[in-house]
Amino acid sequence: MLPAAEPRVLVVDDDPPLQRMLARTLTAEGFTVAVAADGGAALAEVERSLPDVIVLDVAMPGMDGLAVCRRLRAKGMTTPVLMLTARDAVPDRVLGLQAGADDYLVKPFATEELIARLRALTRRGAPTTESLRFADLALDLPTRTATRGNRSIELSGREAALLELLLRDPRSVLTRERALEQVWDDAAVPNVVDRYVGRLRQKLGEPPLIHTVRGVGFMLRS
Repeated sequence: MLPAAEPRVLVVDDDPPLQRMLARTLTAEGFTVAVAADGGAALAEVERSLPDVIVLDVAMPGMDGLAVCRRLRAKGMTTPVLMLTARDAVPDRVLGLQAGADDYLVKPFATEELIARLRALTRRGAPTTESLRFADLALDLPTRTATRGNRSIELSGREAALLELLLRDPRSVLTRERALEQVWDDAAVPNVVDRYVGRLRQKLGEPPLIHTVRGVGFMLRS
């Protein structure tokens, strides 16, 4: 059995000392940590690295944490979000939850509590064996049906099998050789993988999720 991957956490906070402290602490606890200092950088990092959980400060200049969370949810992203705030009034917590946050922690906080909450969120947000997800794309394994956002996508058996291979390890390149071995038999023509990838791209729509790695194969990237 392969070892479990380290959970990927994105820390979004405009306070450099707190940002550094959280990065050191979470790294020591086995998380892979990325950081962002404002809302725009946070949205770009989510698109680039697709974290397993986000620690998001509410009070930031420009685009605040509430606006960032609303944008993520509007895009169909279900990544768990833990909000950090200095305000502990009930209406403030309600605003965070209404924006799409999954949990709420008031500053100052104990790092032990933060870590425990993040581990709970990553367990809750982990994909089940019944479906595979990447960004706003999902593949239901028992029925072999796909959805993107609120749109249902009809797939042939081989299209579903090819998409499953891509979704199983979305941050790695799927080579043409591996796709041929696992989806087609030895009689398959050499360019059949490229043809099916082209069909999948059309069916999945915009913005494109399947990208060509020249000379190697294909991978998912949002």
